[in-house]
Amino acid sequence: MDSNWTIVYSTTADYVAEMLNQFLFDNDIESVIVNKKDSAYICIGEIELYVQLDNAMKAKHLIKKFFDSEQLD
Repeated sequence: MDSNWTIVYSTTADYVAEMLNQFLFDNDIESVIVNKKDSAYICIGEIELYVQLDNAMKAKHLIKKFFDSEQLD
């Protein structure tokens, strides 16, 4: 991944990363999930959500809005 991408969210829950990925897609923001969980010990590591730098501020705002309305995490 090149330097034009930045992390906007990190979690240990696969389903949260997938929901946020879809939510950002629905709001016209391309995002990428990077799973950094250990393959032998799945309780170790994080799942990170990346967006392009130009969309980082908007994505963070949308993620906050998502959690405010959904009461998740």
